[in-house]
Amino acid sequence: MDLATLWIVSGSVASVGLLAGGHLGRRWARERRDAAELEARRARGQHLARSLHPIIDPNVCIGSLSCLRACPEGDILGIVDGAAKLVHADHCIGHGRCAAECPVGAIRLVFGTAERGVDLPEVDPFFESSRPGVHVVGELGGMGLIKNAIQQGLQVAERLAETASRQAPVAVVGAGPAGIATALGLKARGVPFRLLEQGTMGGSIAHYPRKKVAMTEPVELPLVGRFGKRLISKEELLASWQRVLAKAGIAVEEGVKVTGLDGEDGRFELRTERGTVQASKVVLAVGRRGTPRKLGVPGEEQEKVLYGLLDPEAFDGNRVLVVGGGDSALEAAIQLATESSAEVTLSYRGAELARCREANRARLQELAAARRVRLLLGSQVTAIRPRQVVLDVGGRAATLENDFVVVNVGGELPVELLSKAGVALRRYHGEAPGQVHRPARPRPAAPGARPAAGASRTAAGRRRRRAFHAAYALAGLGILAVLAWKGREYYPLARLERLRSPLHPSMKPAGPWGHGVGIAATLFMLSNFLYAVRKRWKRFAPLGSIRGWLDFHVFVGFMSPLVIAFHAAFQSNNLLATGTAGALCIVVGTGIVGRFIYGAVPSDGGKAVELADLLARFERSRAALGPLLQEAGAPARALLDRATAPVRAGSLALLFVRMPAESLLLGLRLLRVRGRFRGTGHYGEFSATLVGLARLRWQIRFYASLKRLLRGWRVFHASLAVFLVLVIAAHIGVSLYLGYGLLHR
Repeated sequence: MDLATLWIVSGSVASVGLLAGGHLGRRWARERRDAAELEARRARGQHLARSLHPIIDPNVCIGSLSCLRACPEGDILGIVDGAAKLVHADHCIGHGRCAAECPVGAIRLVFGTAERGVDLPEVDPFFESSRPGVHVVGELGGMGLIKNAIQQGLQVAERLAETASRQAPVAVVGAGPAGIATALGLKARGVPFRLLEQGTMGGSIAHYPRKKVAMTEPVELPLVGRFGKRLISKEELLASWQRVLAKAGIAVEEGVKVTGLDGEDGRFELRTERGTVQASKVVLAVGRRGTPRKLGVPGEEQEKVLYGLLDPEAFDGNRVLVVGGGDSALEAAIQLATESSAEVTLSYRGAELARCREANRARLQELAAARRVRLLLGSQVTAIRPRQVVLDVGGRAATLENDFVVVNVGGELPVELLSKAGVALRRYHGEAPGQVHRPARPRPAAPGARPAAGASRTAAGRRRRRAFHAAYALAGLGILAVLAWKGREYYPLARLERLRSPLHPSMKPAGPWGHGVGIAATLFMLSNFLYAVRKRWKRFAPLGSIRGWLDFHVFVGFMSPLVIAFHAAFQSNNLLATGTAGALCIVVGTGIVGRFIYGAVPSDGGKAVELADLLARFERSRAALGPLLQEAGAPARALLDRATAPVRAGSLALLFVRMPAESLLLGLRLLRVRGRFRGTGHYGEFSATLVGLARLRWQIRFYASLKRLLRGWRVFHASLAVFLVLVIAAHIGVSLYLGYGLLHR
């Protein structure tokens, strides 16, 4: 190897090392910061989501992290143990963009957690409740986000167009986002309906504070098209709904409160304060603001106690106490402080404001620093008097002079309405919306009925992907067939025979055909970076799903080395070409690991559940063996503690060294404590359980260590991809310098 070659090789290796080190350093710093933040939130009890939220399967996640950039709320997700993780769970409001942007389907949207359940009406994938014919959508069904409520309304309308009788209208109860969307969907499909609202058009939105930003994503509506914009205020949204209803010719029957529901599927009779309404189907699209959660303290029945803020200027010169720590409470306090001359105090029972958006928290802190708002954290209202409010602040009673109390502590399910409608509730503990728990009775499918809207779209998406896969396969085979046919008389020749072939001047890598193939292959390879661009820039989100772009990325990755081989005429004559081909093969190889192998390797090999069961049995045995273990002394207790310690991943290479050594040590330690047991039966049970625990722990550690090793594919894949661009640029530069090109022979 001459000096120049040595410099080139050393420089290439150093470049790859620097790129890999920078990538790994950034990733490690981000992962360490997110893990620390998650632990801090666990310690403060802020790690549980309040509504619809994502859960990420670490065994499926390949770490593309496109989900992190997708959320409109900012850094809600983070990186923990190499996979995406819900870190700021208390700030998640259920946009669902993360699930849509996951290229491998590792994210599900669920209600509740194992630690904190959420009570909601039980519905099936068609949003049909436990009472056949009664559907529940929108905020009542847990979809507080306007965009999600609209989507549910459109989906239930699609379903009702197939199942509802045309002899009686569908009764849509509630003229909020979900109700209006349902009405639009039914109108577009020619299904008769009546839209009932106990208050005014807009439902819960009509009770938002003035100028509150109510919608952050535009949606597609039937009969209307694109609706909304990125940021829209309450007033703009209500005016837009009025124009939509007028354009579609939909009338809202306002002031009609539903008090009961009789009849059966197909022949319902709704009891209202204005008479009865006949209906074939019923859609409950009511919100929760009609049933605000109360404080439950003496004096709350007074007129000075309000459950929402409409006009801040009406409180000029008054002393106002706002109760709550969510976005509604903070926005009310901010509006009172900035749009009126009221003296504002915010009371929240928590030690810090953790249930609100960061922008609202920062703005409130600014107002508190400017003495426009007084913050009373860790406080609770205990009594409300005509001119005063009594609070418990850190265990001490405090009395505030007060004129008005604005309570914003959320809403409750309208249990009375659901009970009268015969709709059963269910506590969700991490299940997806529409996931049936225990159906009350088997429901026969309607004649000609299709699958649920969501399931139908999922199946259609799978069919489209299969069609694209087939198209990619045919395109790839076609390209290779054309290249092979063109060089069928040249590529099989030996090196010396090629030099004498009349095809050599054209087919060689520096010839017109070879160089043309090289230029096409280079452009083809560079198109692979479109996936990275689509993943990182939100403005490209409308250009197709991230899964489709990943499929294209994989197709180009597989095809690139094959086309490059035709460009090189299946030979390598210089170091630069060899380096380019080598880097390309490593990029493709690491891509294969990341896309097809990494996600197939489980973190624990399915042994975690088995270990948990064994530990549970061991704990039961431990209780029975308690006196004997006490008699066995410290060695037996140390063995027990070591066997039940948390399992941690480590080096895969060291694992094969440590495994036999620790197995031998375990045997010696068991022999050491054997004489401390009086009966062989107790010792046999103790020994067998410990050996089983050790075996499972090693299996879990093996899978975790293998997963950790394979995690390095990202470092090599991303770093060598950037290095490959530099090498290709050098390759092109050298070719131009030496005079190779389409116009040079």
